[in-house]
Amino acid sequence: MVAAAEVMRRRRLYDRRRQWVWRWLGRGVLLFAGLWLAGFMVFVEVVAHAVPPLLLPHADGIVVLTGGDDRVSAALGLLADRAAPLLLISGAGRGTYLGDFTADDAAAATRYATGITVGHSAESTIGNAFEAAAWARLHHMQSLLVVTADYHMPRAIWLLQQHLPGVTLIGYPVRPPAMQTLWALSTLRLLAAEYTKYLAVRSGIAGVIFEVLGVRR
Repeated sequence: MVAAAEVMRRRRLYDRRRQWVWRWLGRGVLLFAGLWLAGFMVFVEVVAHAVPPLLLPHADGIVVLTGGDDRVSAALGLLADRAAPLLLISGAGRGTYLGDFTADDAAAATRYATGITVGHSAESTIGNAFEAAAWARLHHMQSLLVVTADYHMPRAIWLLQQHLPGVTLIGYPVRPPAMQTLWALSTLRLLAAEYTKYLAVRSGIAGVIFEVLGVRR
């Protein structure tokens, strides 16, 4: 009887501890979800109001991160307007050259070919940062115009800052077609994925997470 009572006492103690652990795990998950959601709403607000500067300062160079609609066109427009003398098209892909862009872009690119570098090594945003940093250092640049999608800008700027300390980065956000209806489900999915990538990069665990999930960085 004593042994049976002891077994029951230990079982009740174990059950209470297990309930306590699950209770606190649940609270932790809810707290994390609440913090994520609050941060996500701020992120959406920032992206929703992202626009190019009204008074665009002259810069030493322009870097455009490929991977979305209208980015290269916007960067070529800045080059044509003499916002900067040099342009890097980062992450163009191996075997891609100036003549491989759309007809209008190719014509503009050919016109300003002497000031354009097409980067082939970057396959991710982290790769863009490495490629842009090497190019900027080669040309001794102190300021850069950064052209990419509005939702992609926070992560791109942060990564570039890590590789180009002391260089002034000026964001020139481009609104892609996917962002025209901000509260559409597909747009919110896109923003949620980008916000999670941004958090992963800021926390320093991006490499591990992206490697495990096979996510393009």
